[in-house]
Amino acid sequence: MKLSCEKYVLQNAVSVALRAAASKSPITALEGLLLEASVDLKITGYDLKEGIYTLMAADVEEPGSIVVSAKLFSEMIRRMPDGIVTISTDENLNINVRCGKSDFHFMGISAEEYPEMPDVNGQSHVTLPQKILRSMITQTIFAVATSDARPIYTGTLFEINGSELTLVSVDGYRLAKRTEHIENGQMENGSFVVPGSALSDIERICGDDEEATVQIAVGLKHISFGIGDTVVITRRLEGDFLNYRKSIPENFRYQIKINRGDFMATIDRCALIVSEKNTSPIRMTFGEDRIDCRCVTPVGRAEDVCPCQGSGDGMEIGFNDRYMMDALKAANTDELVLRLNTSSSPSVLEAADGSKSFTYMILPVRLRAGE
Repeated sequence: MKLSCEKYVLQNAVSVALRAAASKSPITALEGLLLEASVDLKITGYDLKEGIYTLMAADVEEPGSIVVSAKLFSEMIRRMPDGIVTISTDENLNINVRCGKSDFHFMGISAEEYPEMPDVNGQSHVTLPQKILRSMITQTIFAVATSDARPIYTGTLFEINGSELTLVSVDGYRLAKRTEHIENGQMENGSFVVPGSALSDIERICGDDEEATVQIAVGLKHISFGIGDTVVITRRLEGDFLNYRKSIPENFRYQIKINRGDFMATIDRCALIVSEKNTSPIRMTFGEDRIDCRCVTPVGRAEDVCPCQGSGDGMEIGFNDRYMMDALKAANTDELVLRLNTSSSPSVLEAADGSKSFTYMILPVRLRAGE
């Protein structure tokens, strides 16, 4: 194999495929990147759960394929000077990488040792703008469960109904839902759950171009996301996902209108005395046009007041500061409504304009005397 290409283009392609390469694996080849040169250069990373391959322009003199150490190769390309990179291999798996005065020689692994990625025989397809998908992932992925106690909740539910696409993430303490009307997308009704780790990679790969789209193909066991010259293939998570429609309350006693920036600043100040060693909920008292916030930990006590519109008749509710801040950061509007019932029932945060494009449900923390 022998080829040459721009260092900058190669570095970007390597960084994309690197996301799926295994950091440690009993299969040594999976700790590498598969380079396949034909008309273009195809770079693949795969850890048996998720695979990413991307195509890039290259001047290929001799076609071929080889596996290179992902860590070594990515750092090598990153540290090389700008210019044209030349990659060549011989029949003994020796690799030579040159750029300017930099010249590296090292051993590769036979491409035959690299496991084959699964084919996604898409039974249904979805096409939507990259910008919209990235926004939807950003506004829901923070609520994906990090514990494997319920593996289905380590992913996000994609639900398609007519021209609407809904993403839902839950972790047992909170729920994040985002709905988008796809005007020009190709949609087929159905639902599937995508691992959160794959969605994090997809979020970073998607761009801001208004015209660029994502093609999603849904198979029986795997899902592929076609993003420009890059394809992400991930397994589907199987299991019974939460019936989120029945979980979100429909009626509320109190509707408190808040400014997102003011509420975030108040929580941020009160949370200064909260840490991993000194945890405590923030006690919020919903009075007339004000939310009194108080937090007590072994470090000390913090109090602050956030202005609002509406009254909770002095009801006190305890919230995990991080869970509430995650929801506020993900909200894409400054005017929000916090909907409340009792101090022990779920609270819901939505846009004040009534659009309901996003919904965040947060379970309160039981308050103890003296907190």
